[in-house]
Amino acid sequence: MTTPHATPAAPTKKKLDRRLSVAPMMDWTDRHQRVFMRGLTKETLLYTEMVVAPAIIFGKDGPGRFLDFNEIEHPIALQLGGSDPAQLAQCSKIAEEWGYDEVNLNCGCPSDRVSAGRFGACLMAEPDLVADCIKAMQDACDLPVTVKHRIGIDDLDSYDLLCTFIDKVAQTGCETFIIHARKAWLKGLSPKQNREVPPLRHDIVHEIKKDFPHLEIILNGGIQTLEEAASHLDKVDGVMIGRAAYETPYIMANADQLIFGSDAPIVDRFSALEQFMPYVEKQVANDVYVRHMAKHLFGLFQGLRGAKAWRRSLSETMFQDNAPADIIREAARRIEI
Repeated sequence: MTTPHATPAAPTKKKLDRRLSVAPMMDWTDRHQRVFMRGLTKETLLYTEMVVAPAIIFGKDGPGRFLDFNEIEHPIALQLGGSDPAQLAQCSKIAEEWGYDEVNLNCGCPSDRVSAGRFGACLMAEPDLVADCIKAMQDACDLPVTVKHRIGIDDLDSYDLLCTFIDKVAQTGCETFIIHARKAWLKGLSPKQNREVPPLRHDIVHEIKKDFPHLEIILNGGIQTLEEAASHLDKVDGVMIGRAAYETPYIMANADQLIFGSDAPIVDRFSALEQFMPYVEKQVANDVYVRHMAKHLFGLFQGLRGAKAWRRSLSETMFQDNAPADIIREAARRIEI
C-alpha cells in the first residue's frame, strides 16, 4: 500500500486467546458438536454456525433456538450474518446478554443465497458498509467484535484492495481479522468449489500481518493438522481449523498441549466418547433425536481398525426416531483395540 494505515482505537474489549480456533461451519458446528469438541480441547476457541441477524430478532421461537449453548463450551464466539447495522447491533447486545465471549461478522461466505441477502463475502466490495456494521456492533456491546473474510472476491482480488478493506474496518477499532486464504468467486462456483478451487494463498495472510503488525491476524483455510497450524504461529497471531477438525476430530486432542502449553494429559478417543455420553443421554431424554449428536462422531476413530464398521453401525441405527443413546456405545464396540 502507498497510504499509511490508520492508527487503531485503544483496545477496550476482553482479550481472548485466539492461537487456535475451530471455524464456524453451517450444519456442522452446532451446540452438540461443540460440546463434543470440548471433550478434546478445553482451550480452543469455538464458533457457532453463522446465524443471520433477522432470525435472532424475528424468529417466532425467540433467540434461544439459535443462541442456546452449554456453559462448558466457553470460550465461544457467535458468528452473525447480515448487513444492517441496527440489526447487527441488536444481535450483538443479545449475544452479550446470552453470555458469548465474542461476536463475529461473516464477510466470507460465498453462497448465492447469502449474497442475495447482501451479506457474506459480497460485503468485501463494500468496506464502508462493513465498517458501519462493525462500529454499530461495538457500540452495542462490550464483547470483542471481529470480522472473518476472504483475501478477495471475483475480480476485486488485488492486494491493495484487501489492504483497503482491512484498513477501513480497522479504523473502527476492530483489532481481529480472520482471513480465509482463498478468494471467492461469487458467480460460477458453488460454496464447496469455493473451498477447493481458488488456490490457497497463506503467503498473502502472512504479508498482511507484516503490513498490519498492530492487528491480530488469524489464518484460515486448508490447515489439516495441529503441527501445520503451529508452523504458522511465527507469522500470524492464530490459526483457524475448519473441515479437518470436523472430519477427523481427534486431531484436536493434542491442541491444549501443543498450542497452548498445557500439561494436562491427552484424552484418548474412548474417554472423549464417554465424556460426551451423559450429554447425549440428557438430550435424548429431552426428546432430541440421537442422530443430532451421533452425526458429529463419524470421524472420531478415523485411522483405527474397525472405523468403517463403527461408521456403518452408526448410520444403520441413528436415524431411527426412537434410537437410544446406547447405539453409540454399541457402535464403538466395532473398534479393534
